[in-house]
Amino acid sequence: MALPGKGSRPITVDGVVYRWRLRGRPTYDRGLARSPVTYAVDRAGTSGAVLVVTTRHTHPGNWLCVPAVPVLPRHVSDGIRAALARGWVPTMPGPPFRMQQSEQSEQSEQAQESTRHVPFG
Repeated sequence: MALPGKGSRPITVDGVVYRWRLRGRPTYDRGLARSPVTYAVDRAGTSGAVLVVTTRHTHPGNWLCVPAVPVLPRHVSDGIRAALARGWVPTMPGPPFRMQQSEQSEQSEQAQESTRHVPFG
């Protein structure tokens, strides 16, 4: 199963081109900040198994104005690398490969973000 071309974004990880997509409008549960945001990834030009990554964050378009962390390309590339290490074969047909984004990788990214900001003054 392949991702629809509309709304998907290309990303190159280790020389391989993938496409990823985040649902633009939240589902009902995501709009109420009850369930975390997910994104899907497939290898461009193939019709293999789709990677579905569930994050630990609310959808940026939630209706309750709950603070949300956007899904950035570096999150997607980290997710692709982790899925490949866990056995995802994007060129083989099959059911979606589901994966939870690890809390450890998110915490390390947040620590990196805090060190990138230099105080003004």
